[in-house]
Amino acid sequence: MVASALCFASMSVVVKWASPQYGAGEIVFYRSLVGLVAMALMLRAQGIAVSTPHPGMHFWRSLSGTLALVLWTFCIAGTTLGTAMTLNYMSSVWMGAILVGAALMARKGDKVGRPDGRLLLAVLLGFAGVAMVLQPWTQGGSANRPDALLAGLASGLLAAVAYLQVSALGRAGEPEARVVFYFALCGCVLGLGTALAGDGLSGHDLRGATMLLAIGLLATAGQWLMTVAYRHGLVLVNAALHYLGIVFGLAFGALFFAERPGLLALLGTTTIIAAGLWATLLRARP
Repeated sequence: MVASALCFASMSVVVKWASPQYGAGEIVFYRSLVGLVAMALMLRAQGIAVSTPHPGMHFWRSLSGTLALVLWTFCIAGTTLGTAMTLNYMSSVWMGAILVGAALMARKGDKVGRPDGRLLLAVLLGFAGVAMVLQPWTQGGSANRPDALLAGLASGLLAAVAYLQVSALGRAGEPEARVVFYFALCGCVLGLGTALAGDGLSGHDLRGATMLLAIGLLATAGQWLMTVAYRHGLVLVNAALHYLGIVFGLAFGALFFAERPGLLALLGTTTIIAAGLWATLLRARP
């Protein structure tokens, strides 16, 4: 999980470097293309068929995950690296919010269900952290664009939806390689469509092609390492180590882009991490 977090943080650095040359759709397309080839080879090596008995579940998981990826790529280009990582890691808080909302809907429909007050408190704490992270922008003088911040928040929500759907696919017996294969396939289609709907595909030079290849390899390695970690490790330990991605993002932002988040933003980041871990702990209990 530590290696996975490092891969995703490193990938975000390369995405930020590549953003002036390539649009978000292009980056998602090339990243997904590398993953698609890798997963196709893995499916063949493991003797797993590409066809699935759950096409609808794969469609919604892949669509929500790909939209989250496009929005996060756009967010990285318009915010500081630490802010982009923090907003994307809000997915645990968003998952708690979805579960609270589902419980409230069940009560309204006279079904069995009651929202966990502690989970609701964790969700509210997470959104308080978001307010602290965004506060430097509201005061002006920040490197964060408003549209990029909104895209980051939306990416965290869609990532939460995708994670819940991945869990459902796991319960349905779908192998991880097939899940990632369809996610990469959707990324290729949606990324290419987004790029063509905009300014089209850009030309390549050696530096650009190297960055795109690095993004794809780092993303694929990070996804695979995370899969291994969740398969063999303890859920709560993995959840805690997962948040090292934010720490790496802040460190890389300072090292490569001279980003210096304010004290309030750092406090908000810490609050989001605490809320996410608390929400994960509550969801992991029976």
